[in-house]
Amino acid sequence: MMLPHEFSRNPLFARIGDESAPRFRVPDQGMLPETAYKKIHDEIALDGNPKLNLATFVTTWMEPTADRLYAESFNKNLINKDEYPHTAVIEERCIRILADLWNSPHPHNTMGTSTIGSSEACMLGGLALKRRWQNERKRQGKPIDRPNIVFSSAVQVVWKKFANYWDVEPRYVNITPDRPVMDPEGVLAAVDENTIGVMTTLGVTYTGLYEPVAAISKALDELQSRTGLDIPIHVDAASGGFIAPFLQPDIIWDFQLARVKSINVSGHKYGLVYPGIGWIVWREAKDLPKDLIFHVSYLGGNMPTFALSFTRPSAQVLLQYYNFLRLGKEGYYKVQKASQSVAQFLSKAIHNMEPFEIFTDGSDLPVLSWRLKEGYTSSWNLYDLSSQLRTYGWQVPAYPLPPNMENVTIMRVVVRNGFSMNLAQFFMMNLIQAVSFLDSLNRPLPHDTKYDIAFHHT
Repeated sequence: MMLPHEFSRNPLFARIGDESAPRFRVPDQGMLPETAYKKIHDEIALDGNPKLNLATFVTTWMEPTADRLYAESFNKNLINKDEYPHTAVIEERCIRILADLWNSPHPHNTMGTSTIGSSEACMLGGLALKRRWQNERKRQGKPIDRPNIVFSSAVQVVWKKFANYWDVEPRYVNITPDRPVMDPEGVLAAVDENTIGVMTTLGVTYTGLYEPVAAISKALDELQSRTGLDIPIHVDAASGGFIAPFLQPDIIWDFQLARVKSINVSGHKYGLVYPGIGWIVWREAKDLPKDLIFHVSYLGGNMPTFALSFTRPSAQVLLQYYNFLRLGKEGYYKVQKASQSVAQFLSKAIHNMEPFEIFTDGSDLPVLSWRLKEGYTSSWNLYDLSSQLRTYGWQVPAYPLPPNMENVTIMRVVVRNGFSMNLAQFFMMNLIQAVSFLDSLNRPLPHDTKYDIAFHHT
């Protein structure tokens, strides 16, 4: 005969605490591990499917061997470098690999660090710009109370946070329909002697476009020759830092430009690692002010640290190195090229649909965006289309562009590793169905079947 407490061991039939566990305070009594697992498992099953999330840049899939490495290393604290010296060595290797990939003149002795993500890396890059400017102004006997930083109005929100948190005036170069990215003319109109640096973006979040880093650098070179103002550049390559070296190697944007002093990248985006891992590398060691580095002795040894965070997992750093070993340059090229091919396929297919015009086509990042043609319909908009696509499981954001272009609403698809051509064809089929449904709410479908749901890739 089965006793009640034995019966409760099976979480599928009787889960002790299932109804009584409070949501907003620690329960008075615990529950079986299977019950706790099943409660959380059931709830997160209501989340969206990561594979169908076309809104995020963040990696949602890695190989089973990478999953195994993750499981073997998630319990190591990365900051304990004396206790986990080989993990620390691997982190250092990754920094050298990135410095070499981005053409640092001294990749084996420059400075860099891993971070939780690009947001932390951007904060460090901005702090180094501010401190270097302050130190130089003090040396010249000039005031340091009015620093400013220049970036595009389409900048990622972390840079607005940086300016706010660290008391730096943000100066925006507005994008326009004729000027969709920050350009040299806009930069020169914004900078002055209090500018700590110009922040350029290799892969704008809104559209996936690259800003012209080399042209901006050249304009600042000419400004220095005329005025003596020496204004450094930081490149926020959160996405493009793992795309451009492989897909667009002829673009000059990195440490080949002497004015570029620091670069950040998200390892958990096109670095193909699970969240969260970011990196920042300075062109040369002297570009990171020494007074930002702390030396900690209480963990064993004398350990330098200059990240904002302290305790964090080692697994993502090891997975980054795994990808470097596993893929190599050839493998990274193939993965990123496959994503770009899917993005350009979708771009062409959506271009051929009557309601839409393409805004960006995936030629820079594997990211495409489109807008609704003016006058096509007054009965639905891109927000309606986004909601309708969710009924098929697809998560595709619709949003307005930055100030001066906020009247333009676009949709964006981020193509990542794992979003195959096969899935892209299913997405197109569902997109066509969604548009047909929205059209049908106010007018009958045309007899010639304007949207052929039997969509085939050629």
